[in-house]
Amino acid sequence: MTLQKPVVNLQDAIWNGSVPLDIRLSPQECRVYDKADPFLIQYPRLSYLPFLLARLHAFFHPSLIDPSLAAHGGWFSYEDVPLKWHYPLGLLYDLFSGAAQAKVSESDKNDHSPPRRPSTLPWRLTLHFTDWPGDQLVQPDAEGKVLHDAFINSVKEADFLRNGTAKGIMSLSKDDSTQLWNAVQEHQRSVFDPILQRLLYAQGAPLRHIPLKVYLPSSPSASEPSTGHLRVIQSLITPSLQGTKEPQTLGTALHALLPTLFPSRRTPILAKPVLHGAVVPLSSQVEGLLREAAYLDGWLHVGLVMMG
Repeated sequence: MTLQKPVVNLQDAIWNGSVPLDIRLSPQECRVYDKADPFLIQYPRLSYLPFLLARLHAFFHPSLIDPSLAAHGGWFSYEDVPLKWHYPLGLLYDLFSGAAQAKVSESDKNDHSPPRRPSTLPWRLTLHFTDWPGDQLVQPDAEGKVLHDAFINSVKEADFLRNGTAKGIMSLSKDDSTQLWNAVQEHQRSVFDPILQRLLYAQGAPLRHIPLKVYLPSSPSASEPSTGHLRVIQSLITPSLQGTKEPQTLGTALHALLPTLFPSRRTPILAKPVLHGAVVPLSSQVEGLLREAAYLDGWLHVGLVMMG
C-alpha cells in the first residue's frame, strides 16, 4: 500500500514524538540528604515507562536506602498519583499534563508574541521501589511477561473490533510475534510497520468497528480531590454512520458516546479531544485516524481537555 505524503509525514511525526522527562527518586527511598540527581531523558511518546526501569534502577542504585530492591518493582507517580504502566507515555502526559499544553496552544492562536513553552515540561515524575499501590496497579514480574501479555491482549482486542476476529494477531508466527514485541520495546519502526500493516489491512476483511477509547478526567470533589481518577469510555463505533454510507467523524462518535459534553458534532463547546498531544478537529474521519494515528496497540486513545 502506497501512503500519500501528508500521511507519511503525520506518521513520522507520531513516531518521532517524545516527551522530556525529569525523573526523581522518591525522597522516602533516598539515602542522600539533599536528594539524588534527577534522571533526564527525551523518551518516545509511543513507548512505555516500564522499559526504563532497568536503566533507572542502575542510575539510582547508589542512592537507594535498600539497594536490594528489584528493578521490576519500580513504579511512577505524578503529583502523588500512581501512573498506569500499561498506558503509553504520550497518553499519560496528555491525560495528566496535556491540558495545560492544549490551552497554551489555543491561546497562542490569538497572540502574536513568540510561542510559550508549557510549564509542565520537562515532565517531572517520581520513581518508587517500595509501597506498591496494589489497589490501583497490577504488579509486573521480573521477566516482563505481565507487561507483554497486557500489550498483546490490547492488540488482540483491537484486532477483534476491527475485523470481528482476532485471527490476524493469533495467526502471526512465533518469530513475527517476537519481532513485534521487540520492536515495541526498542522503538523500531522499520520492524514494527510491516507487521502492523498486515493487521490493519487484513485481506478480504471489511473494517467493522473502530478501536476507540476516550479518557475523561473526573472533577475534583471533597471526597475525591485527586485529579488522577479517569473514566475510560468505549463503545462499538462503526466506520460509517448507521444505515448510511456517510463516514463517521470524531464529532459524531463523541456525540454518541458523550452527548452532554459534545452537544455539537462539528464544534467543540465544552471539551476538546486530544490525540498524540494535538487537538483533533471534530470533522476528522475516525477510519482515517485509525489508519494513520493509532497507538502501537492498534487503539485510538483520545483524551479530553475541558474548555474554559
